[in-house]
Amino acid sequence: MLSQKALDEFKEIYKSEFGEELSNEKTLELATRLMTLMKVIYRPIPKNKE
Repeated sequence: MLSQKALDEFKEIYKSEFGEELSNEKTLELATRLMTLMKVIYRPIPKNKE
C-alpha cells in the first residue's frame, strides 16, 4: 500500500505532466498500476562472473 504522501506526490506530478487533476480513487489506481509494472519489469543487471 502506498502512503498518502506518495499518492499526493504522484497526483502533483501527474497534474504537472498531463494538466489533469485526478480524484483520490483514480490516483490510487494509477499509482498502484505503475508500481506493479515496475515490479514486473525491473530486474537488477547481473554481474559477470569472470
